[in-house]
Amino acid sequence: MLNKIKMMFLTLSAMAFLAPCAYAADIITSDNSDTVVADIAATEDAAAVAEIEAVSADAVAAYNPDGSLFQQITDLEQEKVLMELEKERAQLDLELDRLAAEKIKLHMEIDALSGRAEQQQQELENAQAELEAQAARLEREKEALAAQSKELASRAASASVSTVSQSTNSDVSDDTVKFDEKYRLINVVGAGAQLQATIQDLSTGQNKVVSVGKTVDGYMIQSISVDEGVVFEKDGDTQTLNISKSR
Repeated sequence: MLNKIKMMFLTLSAMAFLAPCAYAADIITSDNSDTVVADIAATEDAAAVAEIEAVSADAVAAYNPDGSLFQQITDLEQEKVLMELEKERAQLDLELDRLAAEKIKLHMEIDALSGRAEQQQQELENAQAELEAQAARLEREKEALAAQSKELASRAASASVSTVSQSTNSDVSDDTVKFDEKYRLINVVGAGAQLQATIQDLSTGQNKVVSVGKTVDGYMIQSISVDEGVVFEKDGDTQTLNISKSR
């Protein structure tokens, strides 16, 4: 752009300098002959060209763009470009700030998700530990129940064997049952004909609830009362079991 302006300036200067020369050539041509005019014009043209070149060189050397219109235009263009660059830089700064904020937000969300995942993992581990503890407790209770069942079954088998043995011995020896030695009267409950008595087998510790008309060890119960206790009868053999005589 600077070179173009310089060339335009030199061209205008040359045209301004050649205008009087051309006017003088026209005057000589009108007064003298064609030959004289042509020679004079050629000489003056050569001198004019040399002078123009010298003036142009001096003008180019002395040209100072500071404060000129070209310099003002250039400065305005530079300021415009600088303003655009500043605007773009400010926009870039805003974008960078936004990206930084988004990055911080993403990191916070990642940390929050990580914290929730760790909390859920801890809750799952606690629930699993609690389930394992409950399973272990149930297994212990199961084993205890199995042991109790086994013990009760063993006791029942022992009592059955003892009862069978006593019954066999009774059948073989045909001894008379001594109710006050074998049983103990615990209580009498009820009223009137609905009285019931609870007796305990001293050999096994088992309780039996009896009422009138039932049979115990081959003896039928004739009566039950609070005062008399329980009266057993078999083949004319009558035995009474009451609280005061029972052990």
